Amino acid sequence: MPSELPSILDASFCVRDALRAGVTPKRLRGRDLDTPFWGARSLARSEEPGFPEEEIVIGAMRYRPLMPENQFFSHVTAAVLWGLPLPAHVLWPAVQQGLDVAVFTPTRHTRRSGIRGHEVHPASAHVVEHPTHGVPLTSPASTWAALGAMLRDPYDLVAAGDAAVRERMFRDDPPPLATLAQLFAAASARRRVGGPALRAALPRIRSRSASPRETWCRLLLVDAGLPEPELNHEVRDAAGQVIACVDLAYPDARVAVEYEGEHHRTDPQQWARDLVRCEALAAAGWFVVRVSAAHLAGGGAALAARVRAGLAR
Repeated sequence: MPSELPSILDASFCVRDALRAGVTPKRLRGRDLDTPFWGARSLARSEEPGFPEEEIVIGAMRYRPLMPENQFFSHVTAAVLWGLPLPAHVLWPAVQQGLDVAVFTPTRHTRRSGIRGHEVHPASAHVVEHPTHGVPLTSPASTWAALGAMLRDPYDLVAAGDAAVRERMFRDDPPPLATLAQLFAAASARRRVGGPALRAALPRIRSRSASPRETWCRLLLVDAGLPEPELNHEVRDAAGQVIACVDLAYPDARVAVEYEGEHHRTDPQQWARDLVRCEALAAAGWFVVRVSAAHLAGGGAALAARVRAGLAR
């Protein structure tokens, strides 16, 4: 049975600190410890690898003990730490290629296995400490602006911006990470790569989109020539009681567009609530267009046709 480690060591720690605390080199080779990076140890993980976002957060926490004062997380790693939504084709390669760790020029970026080094001009990024994870990283606005050169689909860039400025709509919602003015300032910074994509995305960012799929629904409908819907609109009955808060709404026509994530299908309680909700909306005279991920594929022409038919009824 391996001996206990000193209590002053966290779940991830620097080898140098462990040796100073009296841990022997032999103990540092114990099977209960992983070596995520040279010079670091972490308690071995018993669970299988999870979602890419989870792997990136765990990796960042494991690298934290090794970070010198001039380094900070950026790009995809910073976006994940802030909770900004990214597509799978960006997240999974990031897990394989390593954490995004940056320094300000003229300092040269780090060269270490498991790390993607970046050299960032001081005018193009603002560095803060994450309020929960306690690590240095680019601010939410700077992080979003860095994605302008990385996200191929403009809808994904708008979705990340929507998440950054999302206002508090429900009781448990956190406060916004950034303001639209802060996104604009970050996009306008000197030496900004991806400026055209950022400038195109900024006018399309909204503060009441609750998920990236809702953002995609809205953009698909608008780009198909339909009016822009209201987001997370409260529907009330004749007595003024809230029946539902619908994802996208055309209140004058009483048409709602509801995105149904996978949990709506697999969670029996959620499914039961959805049935009651749809009945209540129908009783109030609303026409509900229910949307799944499959309906967003292929440019959304079929989705736009369904909504257009609802508006014409």
